[in-house]
Amino acid sequence: MTPLRKILFLVLALMSLSAASLGQIAISVRIAPPALPVYVQPVCPGDGYIWTPGYWAWDDDDADYYWVPGTWVLAPETAFLWTPPWWGWERGVWLFHAGWWGPRVGFYGGINYGFGYFGNGFVGGRWDHDHFFYNRSVTNINVVNIHNVYNETINRTVVENHVSFNGGPGGINARATAEEERAGNERHMAPVAEQERHIQEARGNRELRASVNQGKPSIAATGRAGEFGHDAVAAREAGGEYHGKDGAGTANYGHAKELPPIEHPTAPNSGNARDDRRLQKQQDKLFGQQQKERQKLEQQQEKEHQQMQKHNASEDRKQQMEQRHQQQTQQMQERHSNQMRDLQSRQPGRPH
Repeated sequence: MTPLRKILFLVLALMSLSAASLGQIAISVRIAPPALPVYVQPVCPGDGYIWTPGYWAWDDDDADYYWVPGTWVLAPETAFLWTPPWWGWERGVWLFHAGWWGPRVGFYGGINYGFGYFGNGFVGGRWDHDHFFYNRSVTNINVVNIHNVYNETINRTVVENHVSFNGGPGGINARATAEEERAGNERHMAPVAEQERHIQEARGNRELRASVNQGKPSIAATGRAGEFGHDAVAAREAGGEYHGKDGAGTANYGHAKELPPIEHPTAPNSGNARDDRRLQKQQDKLFGQQQKERQKLEQQQEKEHQQMQKHNASEDRKQQMEQRHQQQTQQMQERHSNQMRDLQSRQPGRPH
């Protein structure tokens, strides 16, 4: 990480801590987080523990996501609940929103983390005066040790999936309700010390890096925060196909102007001068066509940006435009890659 990026990262991190009650954004990334892995919930260790679901965090030094295992954490105050962190897409990047403790669960991107966090609120348990009661239908409770339990069947209207981010191509399409917005303005507490230690343990564990575990971490959840050995469970499977932090499908660009330069294909050298000249001519033609198409899309997207600013468009319309721009950019990039790959396959001596 360059000195400038380190300074920026520290400033943003401090902002997130000082304004934790405001759900401050701490990190932005141009690579979509992997799908949520599939795992079972460890048994609750005792009364007063609240489940905090696992999520993908970002390590800027390693330029890679790492899995922060789900775990049980003692509520810092009576009647406090946990709002999980979440990733949201905006203006061509994924933005990280830190989790927090508060009297009500706020917006967490509509992400289905499971175990009571099905995209809206929390149905894994509830406070009754000074005691927390657990819903046995969605949480793993040993009734021999914990007696504050109830059974409430949950009618899940959310589609079962493992998508880990809100917005953008393939993301969850959800907006905060009025109640969630009110919850977001109430008194909050930042993650407790045990959670911070838990995050640091995860960051330092090489096996939890997405590039190593391919979206299927060996430690998906733990019985207590920071304890990665006892009662830890591995993921049963990855939540979706993992492409790699530098692979196709992960480096998503929001606008055509952000794309890396188009690489001119290498000159064919099959030994047949006539065939090589013909293929070279085709490559040059395709290269020129792609350059013009990219330039046209850049101009179109910039014009739409200017029109939005001129007419003072609403945030909803701006968000829709940004999503459309990213889809256009990705589709063009994939099309250009396929066109060039198809042309290269025609080079004499190469298998078709």
